[in-house]
Amino acid sequence: MGFTDFITENFNEFLTYTGFANATEGNLVMIVVGIILIYLAIKKNFEPLLLIPIGLGIILGNIPFRADAGLEIGLYEDNSVLNIFYQGVRMGWYPPLVFLGIGAMTDFSALIANPKLVLIGAAAQFGIFGAYMTALALGFEPNQAAGIAIIGGADGPTAIFLSSKLCPNLMGAIAVCAYSYMALVPLIQPVVMRLLTTKKERLIRMKPVREVSQTERILFPIIGLLLTTFIVPSGLPLLGMLFFGNLLKESGKTTRLAKTAGAALNDIVVILLGLTVGCSTQASEFLTQNTLFIFLVGACAFVLATASGVCFVKIMNLFLSKDNKINPLIGNAGVSAVPMSARISNNLGLEYDRHNFLLMHAMGPNVAGVIGSAVAAGALLGFLS
Repeated sequence: MGFTDFITENFNEFLTYTGFANATEGNLVMIVVGIILIYLAIKKNFEPLLLIPIGLGIILGNIPFRADAGLEIGLYEDNSVLNIFYQGVRMGWYPPLVFLGIGAMTDFSALIANPKLVLIGAAAQFGIFGAYMTALALGFEPNQAAGIAIIGGADGPTAIFLSSKLCPNLMGAIAVCAYSYMALVPLIQPVVMRLLTTKKERLIRMKPVREVSQTERILFPIIGLLLTTFIVPSGLPLLGMLFFGNLLKESGKTTRLAKTAGAALNDIVVILLGLTVGCSTQASEFLTQNTLFIFLVGACAFVLATASGVCFVKIMNLFLSKDNKINPLIGNAGVSAVPMSARISNNLGLEYDRHNFLLMHAMGPNVAGVIGSAVAAGALLGFLS
């Protein structure tokens, strides 16, 4: 073999390893999807902390390479770096750590001051069970339907946790769907809220939130942990870490730990979670008919959860005195997109009355929604595992 032939043969062999030689239409489609998510995050400011890692992860997970090359670089290849990172998703390590950070950052005072707002957070979970029935009707197995339905809680970590336990083959599609609808909260929820409320209802002014003592704030995570986990022990990984993080914050003695859990640790976990979830959406696994159904059911679940919260407030008002009426615009906050949904309640309220600040009132059902989605996930896991 001559030198020229040797160079040509090796060059041709090299070409078989490149992405150009191994790319499929599906890879290109998913790369475009990743770019769109990054665009929405940067240009439209749609949940950039979530969509940028997920968008880049989608691109990274769809860079084509020879599967038989033994390079150990793919997400699903044993011993690859991405596969090691992915264990935190597949084994359910990351979601509880995210809940630890959420607990350390969350102020439950609005809920403690007005406990009946927890009912709104509970009502919004009807979206989850409505979506569960819809998914069953579309032919999904019960465990798959449960993983899809949890999208209605607008809680990405909970969706990942539950799907990793019940339907790991659908986890990528469910996670991307959940985070996508979380990012679209500002577009979806106001439409539903306007359709279901009258102008008179939007102008309701609620009583100022009472001041909550430190003792109440300290007791809340302890009592909340006991009540929720005794009812749904299977929700312990999420609920336990949520209330643990909140106790770190409210005790007044572990401020440094609370700051670490809510800042540095939470940021690290979110980076790894978003990137690996994005990487898991390889075209061969993601571009299926099931993915389309998941997005459709997810949309229905999210709309139904928002509508359930708003309508439940309207029902509550039938039994409340004139001075204690609740503005239905805070009903949307029953989903656990914290604090995005509460901000939407506030912004829409100010649109109709520039002196009607609803943020603190909306935070009550908003944080109740975080607890409610974890309880719902625990209930589904307990029944179906």
